[in-house]
Amino acid sequence: MATAHKLNAELRDRAGKGAARAVRRAGRVPGVIYGNKQEPVLISVNPVDLMKEIQQPGFFSHVYEVQVGSDSYKVLARDLQVHPINDLPTHVDFMRFSAKTRLAVEVYVEFINEDTCPGLKEGGVLNVVRHEVELRCSPDSIPESLIADLAGLEIGDSVHISNITLPENVDLTITDRDFTIATIAAPTVYTEAEEGDEEAAEVGAESAEGGDDAEDGDDDEEKSED
Repeated sequence: MATAHKLNAELRDRAGKGAARAVRRAGRVPGVIYGNKQEPVLISVNPVDLMKEIQQPGFFSHVYEVQVGSDSYKVLARDLQVHPINDLPTHVDFMRFSAKTRLAVEVYVEFINEDTCPGLKEGGVLNVVRHEVELRCSPDSIPESLIADLAGLEIGDSVHISNITLPENVDLTITDRDFTIATIAAPTVYTEAEEGDEEAAEVGAESAEGGDDAEDGDDDEEKSED
């Protein structure tokens, strides 16, 4: 079961762009809690607290317990608006949910045992194909992350979704294929021999250009003699 992240908020009494601008001028971020067939609750949150949550992986897949005065709301973040220049949050939407709610969420993949992975120790590179995987589940069942174990993988091996254990009551939205999460790719090696070949090719090209110039010079001399 997902652990709810705590977030404090304050009530705001008016909706509209003017009211939202006033909240921002006061140094807070306007927001709203809606859904579950209940009246919306207009709130404002501390931008520092909100930024801490945004900067963590999985902001839109975490369950939040928003405390507004004496009331507490269990919600999911569903929309975030940011300033076009400084990327600071300007508005946030939270959605209430019930025990029957099931929705699609993106959950990030966490890779473990990189230090003991044979392929990586031999110089291979972890090529991540999917940083997140879309799941369908109830909000209370959203996992914090999906664990991809790299132990024992050699260069050329792959991690597929079938290699990851899903929590109970959690389903994939993609069910028609065993898609790839990551691969252990061979390292890209730039050898001295390759560098020598390139230099030789450049010298050859310059020599060819010099020959053309010499021939042109002979033609000029013949013309001047005429």
